[in-house]
Amino acid sequence: MFRNAVSAATRPALVNARSATTLSAGFPKVTQRMPTKYGGVYTVTLIPGDGIGQEITDSVKEIFEYVNAPIEWEQYNVSGMSSSGEDLFKQALESLRRNRVGLKGILFTPISQSGHISWNVAMRQQLDIYASVVLCKSLPGFPTRHSDVDFAIIRENTEGEYSGLEHQSYPGVVESLKVSTRAKAERIARFAFDFALKNERKKVTCVHKANIMKLGDGLFLNTFRKVAEEYKSTGIIANDMIVDNTSMQLVAKPTQFDVMVMPNLYGAIVSNIGAALVGGPGIVPGCNVGRDYALFEPGCRHVANDIMGTNRANPAAMILSATMMLRHLGLDNIANNIASATFGVINDGKVRTADMGGSATTSEFTSEIIKNLS
Repeated sequence: MFRNAVSAATRPALVNARSATTLSAGFPKVTQRMPTKYGGVYTVTLIPGDGIGQEITDSVKEIFEYVNAPIEWEQYNVSGMSSSGEDLFKQALESLRRNRVGLKGILFTPISQSGHISWNVAMRQQLDIYASVVLCKSLPGFPTRHSDVDFAIIRENTEGEYSGLEHQSYPGVVESLKVSTRAKAERIARFAFDFALKNERKKVTCVHKANIMKLGDGLFLNTFRKVAEEYKSTGIIANDMIVDNTSMQLVAKPTQFDVMVMPNLYGAIVSNIGAALVGGPGIVPGCNVGRDYALFEPGCRHVANDIMGTNRANPAAMILSATMMLRHLGLDNIANNIASATFGVINDGKVRTADMGGSATTSEFTSEIIKNLS
């Protein structure tokens, strides 16, 4: 179960902030079974991923070791760079089934037709980790073009354009199937409204393209509207917006958004826009949850091969995703301590990685967080 706890140490920096921020988030209770725990220590599956994954997960491991977090890692160095790692991927999947909780970076997905399918998508589909949540919030001490940005992106994780059903019916003619079901549209819509209720948010916006895809996105939109009727008495406002207009409105006036719910592909696009609004992919945490499993990863899904191995990556998004994982395990005090230290370093502004306008290395940023831990 995800918990709602903001440490007292951070409250001055988050005056009047709602409970769901990049520091903590409350979720509807969806996971049904407890994670693996022996002798007070939780076993967590760790998949560093490709690109900068190894470096930023090393930051998490270093910080967890310093605070003596009761976490034991089952690490699988899966790589999507080649299909030869399929056996290791299957082992990692079995580990997730055992432990029910995981922390991962992003696995590379090849573009070429001969490449393997996305293992990121396969993991979510096979474990039915159906809800992706990305929290985009302006951070104290790190000004961007827009201030007071604070919205949650809730993305259906298992169908839509990511169904992976394509074939070439004739040379030069490709048919790609977008699968939409009422059951999954209703499930993600309820998740969004329950999330809004739990976190005292006031509005849920459905993002769609039903003006063109009248059946597929029409089903998603109409299902959303029916679910919204059930939540009318709560006072939550429900509205909808076409995805291209959403993109413009996000850039022009992001403060109009509160909770956003959408199919898979639109979520991928909107989460990148949201990350850019608050400072980039290096500071936006995220997670994926289902009935039985929870998988935590940076909210903006970038491999960042261009800076791999240079010790220049910003580990904040992965560290904050790891604190969300700690809260899921009921380790709120440790989570708050790490998150407070991370936000303190960002707010102080003396040690920042290149993406935040500084020159600090990944190691230096991590060391500064450790210095700020109480």
